[in-house]
Amino acid sequence: MVICLCFWLACFLLGRFSFFVFAFHWPVSKLAGDAAQGHVSGNGYLHWEEEFRSAEGVALNSTWDSGCDIAFGRWVYDRQRKQPYNEKCRDIFKGWNCIRNQRPNAEDITAWRWQPWKCDLPQLNGSLFLERFQHKSIGFVGDSLNRNMFVSLVCTLKQVSTEVKKWRPVGADKAVTFLKYNMTLAYHRTNLLAHYGRWEAKAEDGKLESLGYKEGFRIDVDIPQSTWAHAPRFHDVLILNTGHWWWAPGKFDPLKSPMLFFKAGEPILPPWSPEEGLDSVLEHMLYFVDTEMPRSGLKFLRTQSPRHFEDGHWNQNGTCHRTKLLLPSEVDSFFAPRNKGPNIEMHLVNQHLRQAVRGTRFQLLDISYMSSFRADAHPSKSAGKVHEDCMHWCLPGVSDFWNDILALELLKQLQ
Repeated sequence: MVICLCFWLACFLLGRFSFFVFAFHWPVSKLAGDAAQGHVSGNGYLHWEEEFRSAEGVALNSTWDSGCDIAFGRWVYDRQRKQPYNEKCRDIFKGWNCIRNQRPNAEDITAWRWQPWKCDLPQLNGSLFLERFQHKSIGFVGDSLNRNMFVSLVCTLKQVSTEVKKWRPVGADKAVTFLKYNMTLAYHRTNLLAHYGRWEAKAEDGKLESLGYKEGFRIDVDIPQSTWAHAPRFHDVLILNTGHWWWAPGKFDPLKSPMLFFKAGEPILPPWSPEEGLDSVLEHMLYFVDTEMPRSGLKFLRTQSPRHFEDGHWNQNGTCHRTKLLLPSEVDSFFAPRNKGPNIEMHLVNQHLRQAVRGTRFQLLDISYMSSFRADAHPSKSAGKVHEDCMHWCLPGVSDFWNDILALELLKQLQ
């Protein structure tokens, strides 16, 4: 009787362990490989996930106990994963081509794949993607990080079909049409989404002049920038982003060239903070897309892409020389607002983005948590710039997984 009971208990425990490994899709060899790379157990990741969710106001129910959430998981070292394209893709911006620019760990950057906790993230299949989106148009609207994502998708699809036409529709900075499928990808550059430009004092009795303002940047919160104003009616899918420029004292100096917000052609008084301006711009721009785009259109707002500057901001000789992924404890120190470091904008921006999509037909494309570990994957000095590039991503690289998520979410909505 005792022997039978012990045998039953051993089988039960073994079964529970086998289920755990199977449910998380972690082959034992992968777990051993991660340990060799110096990574920690799942509990360390769980702690950072809770810190991340708390900082951004995301529900604290752990994805370990609930259903699959593609946004949360861990990076797994996997040399067997087929790369979607290589450094020979001509559409890669020169500064982002880390293999050709000989970044020391460039080959290793692509050896990691994203593994959600309780499911798999399927790799984008270029052939199926082109077939499914025949006669469709997909627009990326935002700053240069959305261009990073756009180029990644162009390079991926060019592995399937090279018969393309390059052009610039409806204010786009760049566009590629895959002729065999009549499918267009376009990038519309806009830093703030809203229309903005230089402002200078003209009359002493003006509303802003009377408050002592002599110059700055005028941001019309209710007017989209012309580069993408026609995009909602042209594209079937839109991916918007904004954020990096909102906390950029090197671009919008609070004293020398402050952001001055206008609505219906009049300055907003008392003057708003950047946080208040961002909320208003997001409200107006998302409403603009909701009303201008047909109901069949698919709309995404991408979360903030994290920066990984150390020892200073981009214009203060900040660096990013790491060649390994961050540990969960290191990630927290990089982005925690309490530390007031050069990378805190990720949480600050995302709080506004998450609030903005509520009550709209936009879906949040959540890439922040997965990207926060990848301090190893920026161009850094290899970009050949005066300042190190610790903001954009090497291509091929992290942005490829953003498009894997995009493809999965698109197919979900089209089913």
